[in-house]
Order: sequence, then C-alpha cells, then structure tokens
Amino acid sequence: MATFPPRGYQSRRPPRIRENVNEAIRAREVRAIFPDGTVEIMPTSAAIRRAQELGLDLICIAPTAEPPVAKAMDWGQWQYELKKKQHEAKRKQHLVQVKEIKFRPNTDDHDYDFKKNHAIRFLKEGNRVKAVVQFRGREIAHVDLGKKLLLRFAEDLKDIGAVEGQPRLEGRNAHLLISPAKTAKEKEKEKPPRPPVPPPSAPPAV
Repeated sequence: MATFPPRGYQSRRPPRIRENVNEAIRAREVRAIFPDGTVEIMPTSAAIRRAQELGLDLICIAPTAEPPVAKAMDWGQWQYELKKKQHEAKRKQHLVQVKEIKFRPNTDDHDYDFKKNHAIRFLKEGNRVKAVVQFRGREIAHVDLGKKLLLRFAEDLKDIGAVEGQPRLEGRNAHLLISPAKTAKEKEKEKPPRPPVPPPSAPPAV
C-alpha cells in the first residue's frame, strides 16, 4: 500500500549546488569581469559580494585559466545563451558520409546520368562519393574502360567535387573517391589576411 508524507512535510534534500557559480567557485581569487567592462583580479568572496550587490551571480567561465576567469551575470540568462549556442553548434554539425555509386564497364548513358545526378546531390549535402566500377567474368580484361568511365565521372563533377587521387584497381573493382569542393566563401576564409595598406605619404613641401 502506497504511503504519502504528512501534510506540510518538507523534503530535507539539500538544494542542488550549481557548479562554478558563486560559493561553489573553489579558487581563492579570480579575474572578475563586471557589466561595466571593468576587469579586476580580486578575492573570490569579494567578487561574489560585488556581483550580488548588482543583483547578479558570479559565474566561473574559464576555470582552468590562471587565475580563473569569472563573470558577473544572470545565471538563468547565461544558461539560456549556453544552450542556444550548443543547439546552434549541433545544428551546424554535419556527419560526413561516404556514398557509394556502382557502375559497370558498359553502363549506358541514361544509367550514367541517373547516377551522376545522385552524386551531385550527395556532394551538395557535404558527403563524399566513392564511384566503383565492378568487373564480372571476362570484363576484367577491359579495365581501361572502367578507368575511362571513372575519369569521365570525375570530369563531369569537377565544379562541385575534388578528386582524391587516381582511379585504383582492387580485385575486380576500380574505384575513385570524390570530396565536396570548397565553396568560394570557404576558400576566401582560408586566405591569410591582407596586410593593411599604408596611407599615402604626403607630398614634399615646395
């Protein structure tokens, strides 16, 4: 039979301690950052009092720094922003997969175009494409046809895909790996920043 606590009963379970917040900060001193932009190395207890006077919490945002960095802010707002950043990072994260597309040495143009369109879609989604030509029976005597097909495939995808090496023969299969080509925006980000252009020198006084 289920039993229920008497009316007015209050649980004696201790409140959950928020890690790296206020009194839970173990460091003796911190590099404290306050809303007005001031940064000061001070005893942790003093930083907590100052944050609480502002109606805020002291949150250790870099516990491994020397000394640890703590910021006076609203704990609820900080949790909201942290979860928002984690959600955004998870949304942008993309698990790269290798999509395999199989051909035969005598693949006709219709089937070739159909599979090429699949490869285009895979590359645009950020996945890699492994093109495989399978040889059966006496077809292995025509390896050159398979390699030509793979090179044609790579040429047709050169605008959106970057070939990783040359076609390789393993057993009765020839294969070629293609990765998504970097966009112009990504290439621009990888370029080293240009040095600032010095201002033109003043003309000599006459």
